[in-house]
Amino acid sequence: MTGKRKTWQKIALYIFVIILCIIILYPYFVMLITALKNNNEMYATDHILPQTWEWSNFAEIWSAAPVLRYFINSFLIAGGATLLAILCGIPAAYALARMKFKGKSIFMGAVIMSQMFSPVVLLVGIYKMMVNINLNNSILGLILLNAAFNQAFAIWLLRGTFVSISPEMEQAAKIDGCGTVRALIKVLLPMALPGIITTLIFVFINSWNEYTIALTLISTDTFKPITVGINVFYGFNFIQWQYLFATSLCATIPVVILFLLIEKHLVAGLTSGGVKG
Repeated sequence: MTGKRKTWQKIALYIFVIILCIIILYPYFVMLITALKNNNEMYATDHILPQTWEWSNFAEIWSAAPVLRYFINSFLIAGGATLLAILCGIPAAYALARMKFKGKSIFMGAVIMSQMFSPVVLLVGIYKMMVNINLNNSILGLILLNAAFNQAFAIWLLRGTFVSISPEMEQAAKIDGCGTVRALIKVLLPMALPGIITTLIFVFINSWNEYTIALTLISTDTFKPITVGINVFYGFNFIQWQYLFATSLCATIPVVILFLLIEKHLVAGLTSGGVKG
């Protein structure tokens, strides 16, 4: 009887997972079939799947608009913001996790409170500031802003990673002759790699998907990221839905590839704590 109950529980679990996957993947399915339609079938109601599969739509987006330029800009912005946030976040997180200094609790509270302010609320001030320092309508300006708005999250997540690492590991390295910086680089960073990679993922995705600030600051096609540049397929009285969805699907590919490349590091980080030597 117990065996049958476990079997039915597994079946119910599989059914639930399948239904959940269908719900999650359905919007992407709609995007895909829309991207493969032509203008004549776009508003057809008698069939869902395209009668003529226009695979050429995925090739035409690269010539219909400067999509490649938009992708390059997004890579520069997301990659630069992620690198800057990690480089600044590691020393700050290490200091909060290992050092004692006056105002530490106030600083930690300020880090948390900074996450409460949405970029939209600060948009006017941000725009005026970037104009004053001549960084509006520039990729460098977007890199700095994306790094700044993701910095608090990066510091808090990395701090938790350093706190979870035993201080004895760092003390042993110092006994062997390592200084604080060398112990951080040689000992702590390799052990904190899963947390660093997790932080990298979230900062990259947030920077890749950022829209509001880029829309406000960037007015030249040359510097637009893909989130803003995709608006090129919106006309005054006509929207090229097939190109819009084809570009949107292509924009999800870098994030998917990133997850596939670093998945083993995430799994290793989740399982390493359960192994005792």
